[in-house]
Amino acid sequence: MVTAADRAKGPARASVWLGGKATRTRRTDQPAGLDLDKITAATVRLLDSEGLAKFSMRRLAAELGVTAMSVYWYVDTKDDLLELALDAVMGELVLPGTVDGAETGTGTETGTETEPDGTEAGSDWRIQLRRLAAGYRSVLVRHPWVSPLVGVFLNIGPHALKFAAVSQEVMRSADLPLRGQTGGLAAVFQFVYGFGTVEGHFRDRCARAGMTQDEYHQHAMGGMSEQPSLRRTFEQAQDLMAARGGDTVEEMRERDFDFALDLLIAGIEAKRGA
Repeated sequence: MVTAADRAKGPARASVWLGGKATRTRRTDQPAGLDLDKITAATVRLLDSEGLAKFSMRRLAAELGVTAMSVYWYVDTKDDLLELALDAVMGELVLPGTVDGAETGTGTETGTETEPDGTEAGSDWRIQLRRLAAGYRSVLVRHPWVSPLVGVFLNIGPHALKFAAVSQEVMRSADLPLRGQTGGLAAVFQFVYGFGTVEGHFRDRCARAGMTQDEYHQHAMGGMSEQPSLRRTFEQAQDLMAARGGDTVEEMRERDFDFALDLLIAGIEAKRGA
């Protein structure tokens, strides 16, 4: 366990993956069945159910039925646990060339599935990029606590690095000039980060209000239309809302996400060979 005196001796460690206890095994005098994987899984469950603000080592220890000191055998700080949890949920992504995280060696998710246009499933960089974007969005939505942590930690755990490596390989397949490939990745995944963050927080807000997404949306729109200072903006947006289409919040959101991603891919295509 890191003490205040230890921290005063030097700068904070940059990552649990750089000299931390990420591979520490169970000590013989620790509770039976307690290990780092179990602690990390409990951390994810608590973050999902109670949120980032309420998470604490004491609360985690109570969830596991152990003392806080038992947890500190495996990690030095709460930040270590958050970093481990962040990488664990990145492991939920099914990447091109894998099936549920297992390598297939085929370069596609199924190897034999075909798309409506007859191309082999996953064989095109556009298909792969859409799947990566959709997967990253789903992680942000299922786990709203992820988005505040992405910019805090280095994201160099094994699952995060695998996601980064596959994303880079897909972007190389797009034939963008080398100098523009990081920009292409930023355009897609920073868009997905923003979209998924807002979506995840909206879902969480609706749940806390005890309302469905459609009920919350209708309540908010009704309130806006009744406010003189907001009515003009609301009325100006009506044609946009009608043109977008969709009978539910989910449908409207999917149309926006798909079209925005199409725009980004079209931009990448326009820059190929430039």
